[in-house]
Amino acid sequence: MDIKEKLDRLSEMQSQADVIRLHFDDLKAQILTPELQQALAEIDAEMNTAMDALQGGIKSITDEIKEDVIKECATVKGSYLMAVWNKARVSWDTKGLDGYAVAHPEMAAFRKEGDPSVTIRKI
Repeated sequence: MDIKEKLDRLSEMQSQADVIRLHFDDLKAQILTPELQQALAEIDAEMNTAMDALQGGIKSITDEIKEDVIKECATVKGSYLMAVWNKARVSWDTKGLDGYAVAHPEMAAFRKEGDPSVTIRKI
């Protein structure tokens, strides 16, 4: 099986997972009375409101922690979480340096290339 066929197979399997999920959601809906469905919808709405408020607080304190750690330039450990400080990454104009390296081949000794990677995305 070539890569295109494998990608198509992966897509089919993902679609099958969606169909199975929808099937079981439908089975659940069939056994719930309209009253129970309404009660569950109200509970879900209340939970979503509470979770939205909590997520706002989580984002706020996360941003504060990140700012504080950047100011300290040091990793900080809590009882359950750790904020890891990473030195700023350096980047270079690769096209420009590759052109410069043509005229200065001794620069090739300083060039490193990592391994390629793959992410699978929906089209």
